[in-house]
Amino acid sequence: MVLYNDLTQCRFLCRVNRFIAKCEIGGRETTVHVKNTGRLGELLLPGAAAYVEHSAAPGRKTAYDLVAVENRGYVVNIDSQAPNRIVREWIENGGWAEGICNLKGEQSVGDSRFDFAYERNGRRGLIEVKGVTLFDDEGMAYFPDAPTERGVKHIRGLIQTARAGMDSGICFVLQREGVIGLRPNDGTHPAFGQALRDAVAAGVRVTAAMCHVTPDSCTITHTVPVYPGLDKECRP
Repeated sequence: MVLYNDLTQCRFLCRVNRFIAKCEIGGRETTVHVKNTGRLGELLLPGAAAYVEHSAAPGRKTAYDLVAVENRGYVVNIDSQAPNRIVREWIENGGWAEGICNLKGEQSVGDSRFDFAYERNGRRGLIEVKGVTLFDDEGMAYFPDAPTERGVKHIRGLIQTARAGMDSGICFVLQREGVIGLRPNDGTHPAFGQALRDAVAAGVRVTAAMCHVTPDSCTITHTVPVYPGLDKECRP
C-alpha cells in the first residue's frame, strides 16, 4: 500500500518534544512534525537516515512529517496513522478472514471504541489495531514501548465481547521487515502483558502481521507467531 507521495530522505538530528523533531534536509536544519507520540528511543537516533513527507496544507507550522527511519538495516515506518489504513486494505483483501462484510471503522461497544467492526457468517466481529515499532537485535517485536492504560482497556473490552459471543481480535502491525515474532513488553507494562494473556485464554484472536516496508509504502505480507508468555504461543 502506497502511503506517501512526496518523500525526501534526510538525516535525523534530535527530538524536541513528542510532536517536533529536527532533521537535516538538503543540508539545512529543518523543524518537522513527528507522526508518532511514542518514545521511539531505539529508532530516533542522531544521524539516522530518515524520511519526511512534504505537506503544503495551509496553516501548518511545519512543512514536513517524519514518517520513517532506517534502523538495523531495515526501514521502519513510524507513522501511527498508517496501521489502520494497512489493516483495512488487508481485511478488504481477505487477509483477516474470508467472507467479511459491512466493514466499519471506529465503532463503540460498551465503554470502549474499537478500530473496526464487521459481520461474518451472521456474527458481529471487532478488531483492535496496534502499530509496533519496537524490535530487538534478534528481530523479536515488543509492545508496548511505553505504558498504555488505553491499550489495557481495549483488551479488557475485547475479552468482554468475546465472552458475549462476538468474534474479537487484536492485530499487531509490525512496521518493519525481518520480524520473527511478537512478545508483550512485560518489563515496560506488566498489566498489558497480563491482559494479553487473559485475552488469549478468553478466546480473543491475537495476530501479529508483518509488512513489506519501503520508505513510501507498507503492506501486510504474512503473520508471525505471538508469544504472550507462560509457555503459550499463538499462531494464525
